[in-house]
Amino acid sequence: MKKLVLLLFLFFGINAFSQTAAAAKEVFEKIKSESQIDGNDKTIYNLLDEFYDKNLQSENDEMTPETIEKIQKLASDSTTKNLHILILFLMYQQHISQTATVGKKPNPDFQIATMRLLEDEIRSVYGKVPAIIYIYKYEALDNGTKKDEAKPVAIQGLKEYPDSVPLKVYTYLNTKDETIKNDLIKNHPNHWMVKQFGIK
Repeated sequence: MKKLVLLLFLFFGINAFSQTAAAAKEVFEKIKSESQIDGNDKTIYNLLDEFYDKNLQSENDEMTPETIEKIQKLASDSTTKNLHILILFLMYQQHISQTATVGKKPNPDFQIATMRLLEDEIRSVYGKVPAIIYIYKYEALDNGTKKDEAKPVAIQGLKEYPDSVPLKVYTYLNTKDETIKNDLIKNHPNHWMVKQFGIK
């Protein structure tokens, strides 16, 4: 497990702009080989749901210190089950944050590869994909050259999570469905994404 911790420090020291799809897969496979995989332990799945609720579904896009502390505690504990899923998620978050901080666009190939790895692994371990993965996968595809693949991801995600405001926003932007637009205006006018995309 010492190798895992060393690998994490090495990875997080890598500049976000040099991250590639191949590097993400390689790091993920190494971390996975040292992780305890247990589909009955929902700790990481529930954490992804909590991250989604606080960061994307809530009106103000505000992460609480408690959630941040929980993420840090789980990520730094080598006995955390399904740690490989959390680490891959954090790799993705780091890339998005670092590129946004300096005003650059994320690497779409890295985004797409990471989201596909995450989706496949979460489905394999838990049998279900959380809403945040549909949202991030949509964004990854939409950011890259696969915009035609993005639309069905948002639509499928909304079928599975019909109350998801971000998935409603992305589905509306792609379909111009007036029913979704009216729902957003009536029930979620103060949501940060509704405001960001000027849905009125």
